[in-house]
Amino acid sequence: MKIGELSRATATKVTTIRFYEEIGLLDRPVRTESNRRTYALRDVDRLNFVRNGRRLGFSIEEIRSLIALASEPGRDCGEAMAIASRHLAAVEERLGQLAALRDELAAMSRNCDRQRIADCRVIQAIARPVA
Repeated sequence: MKIGELSRATATKVTTIRFYEEIGLLDRPVRTESNRRTYALRDVDRLNFVRNGRRLGFSIEEIRSLIALASEPGRDCGEAMAIASRHLAAVEERLGQLAALRDELAAMSRNCDRQRIADCRVIQAIARPVA
């Protein structure tokens, strides 16, 4: 298939496909005599793997590691589980940060009496030095 077909099959922009090729997450495609990229079903599978990994928030390096692990189907999955566990811990930490941010924004919004900007609690809270 051509790059446009791969793009449609995976709902991925052509520029993203080229980027993933450039950084090695996708193999360099076979070229036709006219130098057009051609892709196979394994490329659809790989691109879906990369996109799903990115959707789940895995970094490019984590995905690179998971791809390497996936290429050895007989291997123990402990290393993949370790990657997922570290990622989960990072997600939980980020959720805690987001909850604190939500609470701070809610407090700012509640404390603003919507009068003059000179007296606005939102502006004052944002202008306050970070502790």
